[in-house]
Amino acid sequence: MSFAIIETGGKQYKVTASKILEIEKLKAKVGETIKFDNVLLLNDDKSTEVGSPKVEGATVEAKLLDNVKDRTVLVFHKRRRKHSRKKNGHRQRHSKIQITKILAKGGKVIGEAKIEEKKKLVKEEKKVIKKETKK
Repeated sequence: MSFAIIETGGKQYKVTASKILEIEKLKAKVGETIKFDNVLLLNDDKSTEVGSPKVEGATVEAKLLDNVKDRTVLVFHKRRRKHSRKKNGHRQRHSKIQITKILAKGGKVIGEAKIEEKKKLVKEEKKVIKKETKK
């Protein structure tokens, strides 16, 4: 099974094709394809390529699924014996992405996600059946 290690938002992630991740928020619209050029390591079934510091020519493509917020983290400050308190909450913003392709040097595809359109087909079939029963 092929995988890659990418760096984005100051963190490193091990990714495989069709994996869904939550990363630091990206400035992109939902449904856009994002390319990560900062690939630190590539591994297919036969070989491993380690970059120094990154693998030149390698990219990872992903699709932006949604921009979401993390759970609330409470920040509470208290000064003892002063009756002074301050309570704040913080919700970090994340981008939820799905890895679609892992490309090596020269555009060779190492891993690709198999996108299934079953849900849409099933819904369309139900609509057709309903129309036929109404007639």
